[in-house]
Amino acid sequence: MITFVVSLVALIFGYFFYGKFVERVFGPDDRPTPAVSKADGVDFMVLPSWKIFMIQFLNIAGTGPIFGAIMGAKFGPAAYLWIVLGCIFAGATHDYLSGMLSVRHGGANQPEIIGHYLGKTTKQVMLVFSVFLLMMVGAVFVFSPAKILGDMWEPAVVTEQVGPYVFWIVLIFIYYLIATLMPIDKIIGKIYPLFAFSLLFMASALMVMLFVKWPTIPELWDGLPGEALTPKNIFPCLFITIACGAISGFHATQSPLMARCIKSEKQGRPIFYGAMITEGIVALIWATVAMFFYYNQPTPGYEQIAGGAAAVSDAPSIVNIICNDWLLTFGGILAILGVVAAPITSGDTALRSARLIIADFIHMEQHSVRRRLYVCLPLFAAVMCLLIWQISDKEGFEMIWGWFGWSNQTLAVFMLWAITVYLVQQKKPFVITLIPAFFMTVVCTTYLFTEQLFHLNTLWTWLTAGLSLLISAAWFCLWYRKYVQTNK
Repeated sequence: MITFVVSLVALIFGYFFYGKFVERVFGPDDRPTPAVSKADGVDFMVLPSWKIFMIQFLNIAGTGPIFGAIMGAKFGPAAYLWIVLGCIFAGATHDYLSGMLSVRHGGANQPEIIGHYLGKTTKQVMLVFSVFLLMMVGAVFVFSPAKILGDMWEPAVVTEQVGPYVFWIVLIFIYYLIATLMPIDKIIGKIYPLFAFSLLFMASALMVMLFVKWPTIPELWDGLPGEALTPKNIFPCLFITIACGAISGFHATQSPLMARCIKSEKQGRPIFYGAMITEGIVALIWATVAMFFYYNQPTPGYEQIAGGAAAVSDAPSIVNIICNDWLLTFGGILAILGVVAAPITSGDTALRSARLIIADFIHMEQHSVRRRLYVCLPLFAAVMCLLIWQISDKEGFEMIWGWFGWSNQTLAVFMLWAITVYLVQQKKPFVITLIPAFFMTVVCTTYLFTEQLFHLNTLWTWLTAGLSLLISAAWFCLWYRKYVQTNK
């Protein structure tokens, strides 16, 4: 628990000190924001700063900082290092700068920003890549909350039996369609504060229970992998498994939604950097709770958790058990609603982002409901196909989740390189994103070749990582040399 407390303090200090430094590097000013200069009453409008923070937090939270932290806890105290260092120096920096670049570019979506700094070809690739990722988010974030809600009434039902969840799946899917079509202040702006309260209550209550129980769990100095569980390969799996609690490319698809609603650039740090730090704290809490069950003797009701046997698709059941046992009936209901709200409120805004990205690409205005439907209907049909495959195939959820994790982090790689190019052009200290860009490039390349495609051994893992680092360094050096020569 000492490592947990130190990590918690580090995240808070990271917001006040490193977050302030990153803000100073960007240099927010008093120029009109897109919410003021391009107000349309649908996607561009000024919202109160507290409401924007709540929406941004729920947009980026999803199941990542909960399910990802539960799965990442199997790596032992190494998870703490990644959550803290990744969140402060990579994730929150990525979220703040990508959000502020969207503000500076008139509320531009992620592919537009990447294309502006990395070229038109990269823009086209990222457009397809990001839309497909957002579709996977929509599919994954329908099934997981539906399973939690279904288990509240039918706790004995196993994952493969999807019949009890059909009602919830259909209901959530209908909500996604309505929320994607409606102006941002009509549904999202009104219900998100309530959902945010539930999610924050859940995290706060579990943190209190951690301090009350003060469980015995491995500390950082006990060894990175931990004693009870020895992961086959911390690198690169840990950095893909825990994404939303450390760094996530999905966040850069969500930040433009709020970049179109802030009244002043100076609101950026508490909204973008602060929301990511808050998410890191949530991930930290869930990783610690999961470690308590992984590294202690099995107790009645926890057999499927103890020993680290939990699979990806079992995570909703794990959340259900933990919340009901630690927070009793009333607290458990509020906590579970918070966990349900997280994926739902990320799923609807993911599909909203997909609608806006597609509409921007085909230059179709979105003021009228009819034109929004033109984009939404084929988009939702594609998501429905992914969803049907996910629930009909026994391994569908795990497969989609695995590719979602890799795609998510790969999206962060391209955004980090785009931000690095921006900082170089502005003659600002670009090292703050260059190092995370190098690191995540190596992680994603290594994971793709050693885990997803070829399942190579440890030797090939390090060879792939080294080759990826050399190629990335060579590309940046060549680009930087050409940039300096051009600007002489």
